[in-house]
Order: sequence, then structure tokens, then C-alpha cells
Amino acid sequence: MATEKERLMENIVSLAKRRGFVFQGSEIYGGIAGMWDYGPLGVELAHNIKDIWWRMFVYNREDMYGIDASILMNPRVWETSGHTKTFSDPVIKCVKCKKQFRADQLDNKNACPACGGKLSKSQPFNLMFKTYIGATEDSDSISYLRPETAGGIFVNFKNVVDSMHPKLPFGIAQIGKAFRNEIAPRDFLFRLRELKQMEIEYFVRAEEWERAFEEWRLAMLAFAKEVGIPKKVIHELEVPESERAHYSKRTIDFEFDYPFGKKELWGLAYRTDYDLSRHAEASGADLTYFDEEENKRFIPHVIEPSFGVDRTFLAVLLSAYRVDEIKGEKRVFLAFKPAVAPIKVAVFPLLKNKPELVTKARNIYQMLKKHIPQIDFDDNGNIGKRYRRQDEIGTPYCVTIDFDTLEDNTVTLRDRDTTEQERVNEKNLLEILKKKLVSF
Repeated sequence: MATEKERLMENIVSLAKRRGFVFQGSEIYGGIAGMWDYGPLGVELAHNIKDIWWRMFVYNREDMYGIDASILMNPRVWETSGHTKTFSDPVIKCVKCKKQFRADQLDNKNACPACGGKLSKSQPFNLMFKTYIGATEDSDSISYLRPETAGGIFVNFKNVVDSMHPKLPFGIAQIGKAFRNEIAPRDFLFRLRELKQMEIEYFVRAEEWERAFEEWRLAMLAFAKEVGIPKKVIHELEVPESERAHYSKRTIDFEFDYPFGKKELWGLAYRTDYDLSRHAEASGADLTYFDEEENKRFIPHVIEPSFGVDRTFLAVLLSAYRVDEIKGEKRVFLAFKPAVAPIKVAVFPLLKNKPELVTKARNIYQMLKKHIPQIDFDDNGNIGKRYRRQDEIGTPYCVTIDFDTLEDNTVTLRDRDTTEQERVNEKNLLEILKKKLVSF
């Protein structure tokens, strides 16, 4: 029998597909492990998460610059960063059924968990996807799908400095896809082969790294609050030296209480001057920063706040999932903060077979849509079913146009969380909704 946490995960995956948040990649052909497609509502939720991140960490600051680097890069980038040698997981193969497993995830390394067969010795397996550039497939045309977005930031450090002339401290931000050939992708959106990252490399003077590290630690917790992830389900893990990446002098993992365990959500690392120093040495480029006040050149140190879009998406879904009872009937709803909700407002005519109500509802819908693009018009089924449908996708407010609207220009405004309703004058509706939907 499934545990409560297992049922929660099953319910989330089911809701995500049924309501158009997330679909299995290539599903009509049987799918492909570690690949998921975002549906109409999922793409809006992910967009809102990324938009909040960009507003908080780029638009609302004066020390941040955005870029969008290529997914394919010169392979020397990954040789220099150490990825071609160290970006690997331990893999074990079953001699009998030929299935592969991550060695560090097996309790018994002597017997295959699938068929009981004998297991091979553990070997390192590089997680980068290899490809070829050009018409020939030889060693000179090898490239890789980037395993992280940070590499594109470091190789563009000089370009940003030369073109924008920033003053230390400053950061470079990027949102983009990364690719990892995971041995055993699992747990829905948690471990993927194609993922989306939101990363910042924040450049500081060496003596200022501890202050900057603490500022970013607090900023990451503030972001969690903005997207609706409660502080009580986030745990900060100080990663010991033996488990840190080779470039890190200090790392904090922000872990989330997923149904399948306490797992990493985001990371904050102090990468010292490792990356810029390595790339400067390997490329011959001058990656120093000239400090005009002190009249000297030096290579800055780096603080890296790293966020996964997909893991954040899953954490937001899990944090918002609610079950309650309305008049003796079970109700499932997503208590999204308005800023992340994929649909902010839904507009209903009370009855779809009354043209005068439909026309009035359409007019109000079109008026609101000019100012609130993430809006839905719904006239399918009775009003109760429409409310439940909008609750399940997390729509904060519903506006119903009824016969009283035609008489006095008032509409019914319903709150998702409380289900309370109030009559609002049509001319005040937009302003009221704007105040209720405001984020930061």
C-alpha cells in the first residue's frame, strides 16, 4: 500500500498532466526517461517563476547584467573547467539484465535490484552529452551540450567588463537550458536529462566574499518567500569539504522536503577565483579586472547562487497543493501566490445559453485581458464545476457575470482560498484586482 507521501507525489503528477502543467516527453511513442514537456499552464507557471527571479535579481538591482550564452561551446571550455574529467557519477551494470544503476544509490552493490543478477564493478560515467559540429564525426569536431550555464558566464566575463564597464561588486545572470546524461533520472521533475537553470556569478574582491555570501544566502530565502515556498520546508546544509565541488571553498545546499525525501533545491557556492584563473591560463585572455580607485589589476572572486527552474517548479507545486472540504465535498486546490499563478483571473457568464450574459462577460474579459494577460474565459459546465476547475489550477480570483450585472453593473468576485464572494462594481473591478494581485 502506498504511503501518504507516495500518494501525494502520484496526485501531483496526475494533476500536472490532467490540467496541462507537465506532460511526459514524446509520450505517444512511449516517452523517454528524464524528459518532460511543459503544457499550456506549466509554461506560464515556469515563466512566472523565471520572471520573479529576473525582477528580483536583475531589474531590482543596479549591479547585475544579463546574458544568454550558446548551448554549444568550444570544447576547451569544459576541458578547462574540469568537466571532461570530473563531471561524472559512479555507474554499476547488471551482468544479467544489462540495466545500469548509480552505485551511490544502491544499498546492496552485490545484487541487481531489478533481477537479482550479479553487478559489475563501479566505474565513473561522464554526464555530458557529446555531439559533433560540422559534417564530419571525428575528434576535431567534438562538442558537448553544456552541463551547466555557468561556463557561458565565465567565458563572457571579459566581454561584459569591456562593454558595460561595471564596478565591483557586480553580477552576471543567465537563465537557460543545461543537459546531463543522468544514469537514472527519477522523481518526476527532480532529476532530469534536460533542465533549466537560473544562475548568477557575482564577482567580488577576495576580502569581501564572506559578506557577499551572506547577502546572497538571505536573498535566496527571500526568493523562496516570493514564489510561495514556506521557510519551514527549506533546510540549509553546510556541505563538508570532502563533498564540495573541486572549485568550491564553501557551499550551502538549500534542501526542500520533497515527498521522496529531503533533497537539494538550490545551491550557493564560493568558487574563489578558480574559474577565471583557469580560463585565463588556458585561453591566454586577460581576465583581470582593473580597479581605477586602487589603480591595480586582479582576478575577482566569485559567489554563485544557482537555482533550478524545474526543481523550483516542483517545490512550488508541492507547497501550493491543498485538500479541504466545501459543504461536505472534497476540494483539491493549488494555493499559488498570485505572482506565480499561471492564470490570475477567470471570467464566467453565469449561463452559456444566454447571449446577453456571454456578451457582457466577453466584454469584461477583453477589458481585463489588456491589463492582466494571464486570464481565462470559461463557460463550460455549471458554475460550481467551473469554480472547482479553476481552484485545481490555482486561479486566485473568479469573476461571474449574472443577471444582476445587466441591471446594476456589479459582478461577483470570488476568492480561491476562502471561497468568499463579494459584489463589485464593474468600473472598480480592474483596480481591485490589480491591488489583490500585486507582488513586490
